[in-house]
Amino acid sequence: MEKKSYLCSRKQNIFFTLMENKHIINGRRVASDKISTLAPGEIFVFGSNMEGMHGGGAARYANKNFGAEWGVGEGLTGRTYALPTMEGKASMKQAVEHFTSCAKEHPELTFLVTAIGCGIAGYTPEEVAPLFKDAAQLENVYLPQLFWENLS
Repeated sequence: MEKKSYLCSRKQNIFFTLMENKHIINGRRVASDKISTLAPGEIFVFGSNMEGMHGGGAARYANKNFGAEWGVGEGLTGRTYALPTMEGKASMKQAVEHFTSCAKEHPELTFLVTAIGCGIAGYTPEEVAPLFKDAAQLENVYLPQLFWENLS
């Protein structure tokens, strides 16, 4: 199967968001721990693998519920953003940089980041959260509370 990666090359026609899946807590933009629906303009950011085999965890959920395409391991697809976490920490750091660029490029979208890398990939929030230091500065990026606790 040919590996596809859209990164941010596809423009999305999605409108602004409601406040159901995100909260402001102590000035921090916090993504809900459980996201079952998306408001217009919201993007579900999940941990993937570069092959885009969305067989478990949040990747499977994204595929079944929000249009994450099988075979797309990184970037915007459906109402999701696939962020590869299974190829090592250095690779994940680069993928978070790509994600941050995409979020900057799309201020009209709201990115709801799950606790990527902290499930099947086996990392801790203490290891992953610092990778999101630059993304945390963006008004349209909401991070899990566990990440915020490790960014302070």
